[in-house]
Amino acid sequence: MSSSDNLPVPRPDDDWPTQAADQVEKIVQTVHDRAIKPIETVARAIVYGLIVLAAAIVALTVLAIALVRLVNSYLPGDVWGAHLLVGGLFVVGGLVLWMGRRAPDPEAT
Repeated sequence: MSSSDNLPVPRPDDDWPTQAADQVEKIVQTVHDRAIKPIETVARAIVYGLIVLAAAIVALTVLAIALVRLVNSYLPGDVWGAHLLVGGLFVVGGLVLWMGRRAPDPEAT
């Protein structure tokens, strides 16, 4: 008889290294789902929000330039009339938005 005949045969439930590795993987996955995922979601929202904000600023600037050039081509006289008209439109738009705002709830603070 050889010495290999006397070795115990490992049973599937005695496979503790695999069980330990699975438990570590479950813990890491739980930490990832509870801590890292929300941080990742917030970071994505901030980045996409900044991109949308930058695009909106560019679009508003291009719109103002286009309006001034369009009005200037149809109004007689110098460009100051076009600036006055387009500026007045922006002021009226700002006033409409300002009047539509809601006051903060004093009980919330």
